[in-house]
Amino acid sequence: MSFIGILGILAGALTTFGLVPQVINVFKLKEAHEISLPFAVMYTVGIGLWLLYGVRLGLAPIIAWNAISFVFAALLLYAKLKYGKN
Repeated sequence: MSFIGILGILAGALTTFGLVPQVINVFKLKEAHEISLPFAVMYTVGIGLWLLYGVRLGLAPIIAWNAISFVFAALLLYAKLKYGKN
């Protein structure tokens, strides 16, 4: 595998799984006051658009990483809506 291929895999993995600790923390504590609702909405929509972009162009790595990211982003948005109230 080329350096660029490895770089792409590493970038996709880090940006995709970077949300996992936050998602776990929010569900564990059942608190999401520190999460910005505009951030959660824009991030989820943005990831969804990247996913559509990947699907439209048939780019498997973009589809795979963003499909996984979309699940985590949607979970974070759900947690914000459920646990973000005072």
